[in-house]
Amino acid sequence: MQPSSDESAPATMDFPRPLLVFEAAAFAAAALIHSGVLIGELEDPGAAGVELVIAIVLAGAAILVWSTPAWTRSVALGAQGFALAGSLIGLSLVIFVGPATAFDLFFHVGAVLVLIIGLLAARAVPRRR
Repeated sequence: MQPSSDESAPATMDFPRPLLVFEAAAFAAAALIHSGVLIGELEDPGAAGVELVIAIVLAGAAILVWSTPAWTRSVALGAQGFALAGSLIGLSLVIFVGPATAFDLFFHVGAVLVLIIGLLAARAVPRRR
């Protein structure tokens, strides 16, 4: 028996929430690494600032979607779209401008992939009318 759209909606709606928390934590960790707090030789103040802004946006989005579930789709799409744009800029800088470390390449490629998954999950959340 196929579940009705009402029965499947809560599971679909819940997936972007913990993903936003994970994404915010990942960008916060990257900001700490690039600020020299966690790993001194990977210090890059410019990257740390951008990653911190993205972490704050994603954390704010996570708080909003948990406190106001009806906003999950639009808030998750907006925050993750913003983070994806920043990650693509960062990836292009890593590839074309440098200097780049293995961490930079790994983080940016991973972030882009996870953010695309998050955007697809957010897009699957039913629209609220």
